[in-house]
Amino acid sequence: MDARKTLVALCLAAGSIATPALAAADVYVRIGPPPPRYEAVPAVRPEWVWQPGYWSWNGHRYVWSRGHRVHAHRGEHWVPHRWVENGRRWRLDGGRWDRD
Repeated sequence: MDARKTLVALCLAAGSIATPALAAADVYVRIGPPPPRYEAVPAVRPEWVWQPGYWSWNGHRYVWSRGHRVHAHRGEHWVPHRWVENGRRWRLDGGRWDRD
């Protein structure tokens, strides 16, 4: 294997290891999120649920993540994303499935 292929393989391996660690990290923001946007909720078929939109943080500013339909989990309900104020900082509490 030549040096270029080795470097690409190492970068891919490092990225696959670092990505889950970054996803699990809490992000704190000093500016509170804007008010939620209004989204018309379309009719959702049985066995599907609507996950409402929310403001996410891209490292520089808030960005709206639109709501969408997802397949329901039997015996669980969706708890939407929400921003929680902690002192003078805000932390995104990610959406999750909770048991009924």
